[in-house]
Amino acid sequence: MDISFEFVNYGENLVPQPDTIVLDVGMKTVPGVVDHHHPEAEPECTASLIIKYPRLVLDHLKIRLEKETVQGPAGLRVVTHRLPDFDALSSIFLALKLLELGKVDASMEKIAGYARMADSASLPRDIDLTATPYSILRALFSGAKKDESEINRERITEGLKFMKFLYAKAEEGYDILENRRLFAGIDRYERAIRKVEDDYFHYLDDFRKAQKVSLDLPLAAGQGRKKVDGLVVRNPSSFLLKEWARRDIGRAPLAEGFSFLMTNFGNRRYILGVDPARGINLKGLGSLLNRKEEEKKAGPGMAFSFRWYEGNCPFFNYRIIDSPQDGTLLSHEDIVQILLDFSWEVNQPA
Repeated sequence: MDISFEFVNYGENLVPQPDTIVLDVGMKTVPGVVDHHHPEAEPECTASLIIKYPRLVLDHLKIRLEKETVQGPAGLRVVTHRLPDFDALSSIFLALKLLELGKVDASMEKIAGYARMADSASLPRDIDLTATPYSILRALFSGAKKDESEINRERITEGLKFMKFLYAKAEEGYDILENRRLFAGIDRYERAIRKVEDDYFHYLDDFRKAQKVSLDLPLAAGQGRKKVDGLVVRNPSSFLLKEWARRDIGRAPLAEGFSFLMTNFGNRRYILGVDPARGINLKGLGSLLNRKEEEKKAGPGMAFSFRWYEGNCPFFNYRIIDSPQDGTLLSHEDIVQILLDFSWEVNQPA
């Protein structure tokens, strides 16, 4: 099959097109465009949506498949977001496998179930991070210092090879959640495991320089709030910082791990998120950041074309916030203060 790949910005609003499948981006869930980052989506990741609704792929590409049968191989265009992650790569693999088989099988379901767990940051705390596919794929991608277009291409090549490997092992009956034996004897995967092991020491370095915060955050279900421990880390060196921090019950004052994490990268991109296992979210904080951003951009010629992403889809349920694609005019200190004010506000009586 002749396949071309195109990478677009996060949050792009796309429409179905012939001979094209759009995955993990597009802001809708319809035949030809499968995305979960919008308020009307179900609480699924893109990979699990494909398995739950295979017709979103098959019905849209039915004409292409019929044309291929009559005329020989036809070209397919796959569109996803820049720097594709586990969900994007697994959804691409599953869509292509669906076109190949014409149906969903048990091994595809295993990959989609794992992708849903990984994309929602819900990997069990008691598993060995060094032997789980999410961590290994992150290790394979970490530290790349190339042009983004080349990184995108390499992620597709390496990612689809990795998903093919997981599918083959699932077909053989292996558990893919946590299985060191799965990767034994494969040099690039064993190197990735060692990189994950080394990453824990990068986490310790990040922890030492982090700002520790205690926050009162809204409960995700019902009224009320919950006190949690958090870390604010500038330019982290650990690529699994979130996973290590949430498991760090020994250093967290409440002995529940660091349930909130705020990171920034080059004082341009900021990501704020909470542990779904703690039953809390950040609903209202994204709106507050957008309001403050708009105030900063109110000057002449200051367009407000991009907004803070608030995690306002059922799958994330306001658990993650991401800064505007064109960067933020808010300073690091501004954002921390807005966070602390937000925590204080939810602690006040209505």
